[in-house]
Amino acid sequence: MIDYQRIFHTGIRVPDLDSAMTELSDSLGVTWAESREVAEMPVWTPATGMQTVPLRYTYSCEGPQHVELLESAPGSPWHCGDHPGVHHVGVWVSDVAAAVQAVLAKGWTVALAGTTPEEGYGSFAYVQPPNGMLVEVVNDAIEPMFEQWWAAGLA
Repeated sequence: MIDYQRIFHTGIRVPDLDSAMTELSDSLGVTWAESREVAEMPVWTPATGMQTVPLRYTYSCEGPQHVELLESAPGSPWHCGDHPGVHHVGVWVSDVAAAVQAVLAKGWTVALAGTTPEEGYGSFAYVQPPNGMLVEVVNDAIEPMFEQWWAAGLA
């Protein structure tokens, strides 16, 4: 099961990462971790199977509820087209595969994952109930890496 009290971010798709960082920084009173860019991010979707897509993103340094900005890229699951804005919420889980299986049994679907179902979905998966909400379950084993990244932005 997903413990919603372990929510740690809200993911927002934006047309331009740098502009969004500037625009939101003062308004939300946040600073940003150094942005990261992955030219070929491996992802799995039920429709396309494994593929690689570009991903450029950052997080607010302040928490415990962080803001994640994801730059839109055509062909990517994070492409926003004419609909930028809130995309998902992120929740820490101790076992991505177990969390996914628990919600699949309740009628949810997998929208996107770090790898195939046979490989346990990887370190993250986006799951969705019939109502349309999108939840990213993220393996809490990588939380220390995120904490270091956020802390470096505050230095």
